[in-house]
Amino acid sequence: MAIKKSDLYSSIWASCDELRGGMDASQYKDYVLFMLFIKYITDKYGDSKDLAPSVKIPKGASFKDMLELRGKSDIGDKINTRIIAPLVQANDLLARSDFPDFNDPNKLGQGKEMVDRLTNLINIFADPRLDFSQNRAEHDDILGDAYEYLMRHFATESGKSKGQFYTPAEVSRIIAKVIGIAPQNTRAATTAYDPTCGSGSLLLKVAAEAGHHITLEGQEKDVTTAGLARMNMILHDFPTAKIRSGNTLADPKFKEGEQLRTYDYVVANPPFSDKTWTTGITPSNDPYQRFAWGAPCQTRRLCLPPPHHPLP
Repeated sequence: MAIKKSDLYSSIWASCDELRGGMDASQYKDYVLFMLFIKYITDKYGDSKDLAPSVKIPKGASFKDMLELRGKSDIGDKINTRIIAPLVQANDLLARSDFPDFNDPNKLGQGKEMVDRLTNLINIFADPRLDFSQNRAEHDDILGDAYEYLMRHFATESGKSKGQFYTPAEVSRIIAKVIGIAPQNTRAATTAYDPTCGSGSLLLKVAAEAGHHITLEGQEKDVTTAGLARMNMILHDFPTAKIRSGNTLADPKFKEGEQLRTYDYVVANPPFSDKTWTTGITPSNDPYQRFAWGAPCQTRRLCLPPPHHPLP
């Protein structure tokens, strides 16, 4: 029988209480989302007999192995070295910067406080109701939904715009439909790109509208949020997506030779609140000629180009 989403959400949200006090929501979300990630991939792929599962779990680096660390004085260090490090080494899609430091006394407390906090956190995810190996309903992306649920609440608690973390599903679906994404219009070689991908939610809705027959690529300025995007791709069964970190304007990562790579579809929820978007670039002297028709000023008005570049 499938897990009720309300039960899943309340159980996961309870884990946040174990981390409150030492850090704000923009920080403890990283710990909770990693626990969600490691529990999910263990349940889904831990006993997989597939020759090429979406994610490789090295021996000794699963959630089941985390259970053995409960109550140990060096629990934080062991999570870093025995769980996270091997997992990153075995999966090209993941990077160490995607995951938080589980041995940080400034955030998790020192001595017994850290041990108790991390032990309680693991116990919450060890709840039998959170067994996803048999409880995932067909066509129901319950873990992906939980991931976005958490990000909505983390955004609210941290006082930051939700757009920093994800694009609402309803908006994403509308964008995908407006640009004509549909199974009959896409195939595996069809490409879609998001230059400000955040946690990847917009790209994933594009993939869903395409019936997963599409190639995804995205870039995200914030290193931590890019890590969320990489985990999100795996959570949504799309491990082939390429997500890279960096400022898309100042340092675009997806290129073909000296030119920017082109795509069949490009979607974006740009960071409109970024008032210093020109940091690292000179719009009038851009090597890729991205501002030939003009560029927004810091005052958010349109800075018109020279007369020899007339607007259409």
